[in-house]
Amino acid sequence: MALIDSLRDAVGEAHVFTDGDLSAWERDWRKRWRGKALAVVRPGNTAEVAAVVRTCAAQGTALVPQGGNMGLVGGGVPDASGTQVLLSLTRLNRIRELDRANLTLTVEAGCMLQTVQQSADDAGLLFPLSLAAEGSCTIGGNLATNAGGTQVLRYGNARALCLGLEVVTATGDVWHGLSGLRKDNTGYDLRDLFIGSEGTLGVITAATLALHAKPAATMTAMASCATLADCVTLLGVAQQQLGAGLTGFEAMNAFSLSLVARHMPQLRQPLPAAPWTVLLELSDSEGEAHARERFEGVLGQALERGTIGDAAIAESVAQSHTMWHLRESIPLAQAEEGLNIKHDIALPVSRIPAFCEATQTALERAVAGVRLVNFGHLGDGNLHYNVQAPVGVDAAVFLAEREHEINNIVYAAVAAHGGSISAEHGIGVLKRNELVQYKDAAALSLMRAVKSALDPRGLMNPGRVL
Repeated sequence: MALIDSLRDAVGEAHVFTDGDLSAWERDWRKRWRGKALAVVRPGNTAEVAAVVRTCAAQGTALVPQGGNMGLVGGGVPDASGTQVLLSLTRLNRIRELDRANLTLTVEAGCMLQTVQQSADDAGLLFPLSLAAEGSCTIGGNLATNAGGTQVLRYGNARALCLGLEVVTATGDVWHGLSGLRKDNTGYDLRDLFIGSEGTLGVITAATLALHAKPAATMTAMASCATLADCVTLLGVAQQQLGAGLTGFEAMNAFSLSLVARHMPQLRQPLPAAPWTVLLELSDSEGEAHARERFEGVLGQALERGTIGDAAIAESVAQSHTMWHLRESIPLAQAEEGLNIKHDIALPVSRIPAFCEATQTALERAVAGVRLVNFGHLGDGNLHYNVQAPVGVDAAVFLAEREHEINNIVYAAVAAHGGSISAEHGIGVLKRNELVQYKDAAALSLMRAVKSALDPRGLMNPGRVL
């Protein structure tokens, strides 16, 4: 086939795969979506990416960009047609430049997030984007989905941490936008068009990232609360007293931690079971003693007021890691329990208790015995609101028969409480239909206009987002 020959010419025969087991690229890590690629192509630099895009454009062949294939919404795997080229960016994995004075790091899109973090750390600096999949996901995928993670409360999501991009457009041109400038008012902000676009407008090949000074000390604590409203109250107290030092505020319901206890009994839980458990992280500019004093002040006040029932402050780095490991193990524990219906939602923090109460009531009315795995980044209003099948009900059958109904209940409640159906995971295939239902009509029209202008033939990751 002429197309395959041209792709081999562009990147080398060793980096074009058409036969054998391609499941590492064709199936998402959740094993929920499985497609069929015409070819898997692994370019090694930006020029090769551009050549691949031009080749596919000339043949009218659709492209599906893919980073670490760690997405949760089916946005990075091909469809089942066997007509789409899978563009794997993992060979674009070089650190291009670290500018210490400018506090920037320029990296290629295929760099693992953990590699980016380590490069900053080796220079005595901090790249604060952090999420459970950081050992597998790539920075290009993080930017394409505008990933969030555990420190959005202090540092913002991926968009806030990116100062410039290098992008191959749908026509195969290269936009050299790797500016490390924090002020640049020269027209439209093209960077923000591509961040969060999930590969539907072009291919991110490199990024200039903003770095931060390392804190003098980082401290972690856990606290138990009787209600979600108490968690929100604790958040307000912590924000008022700790200010920008509060870098993490995670909430976990009792069932989510019970799954960790059931499937990972080796992980010690420092507090007795409670309806809600909060994990707090404090970054301090003075030192550990000062950090501890501030934490003790916040938690002591909360105990006196009855906002929390119990608390534990990590006494060592190892204890801090244990606390975070509990939180980060919830998705794995869910997987062990069986398939579940996932929702990555955002709400105004003030409305989260009312949303959770109303939605739980509606779900329990619809499905007797339904189990809710409710956890997430309470500090920035992002919940992972997942629905587990009742005990004794086959999880796969439950997913197949009840997902649409449950999604309607959850998303209607999200809309009623002024929220968003996607906080940090993206739209992909999973939420494409819901986007049309819940997104403002004018916003959808503008999004379609942008898509049409930048990718008029619809060859960039078709069937995703719009």
